[in-house]
Amino acid sequence: MFKFIPIAALSFLAAALMAAPATAQDAAAGAKLYADNCSACHGPDRAGIAGTFPALTDVTKRLDPKQIKEKIQKGGGLMPPFGQLSPKDVEDIAAFLKQ
Repeated sequence: MFKFIPIAALSFLAAALMAAPATAQDAAAGAKLYADNCSACHGPDRAGIAGTFPALTDVTKRLDPKQIKEKIQKGGGLMPPFGQLSPKDVEDIAAFLKQ
């Protein structure tokens, strides 16, 4: 029984360590997707244009993750929908904006 606990703990630790780089890769992929799809309006630095296109530097303070993803997919106001983006693309952009 004592051998089971360290093996289980090692398995859990390995899984946790493997998950960390995936998040960074998602944010990196999201940065490229942002540059290709969002920066024309929201700017390369996410600062936006006052009165026209909102800044996205603090978007996670205004919208929860679900709302951010929905806004990317469906658009709203002046923002067009980005239905051509896959669910993974939307997740990656949301991960980038969370940084």
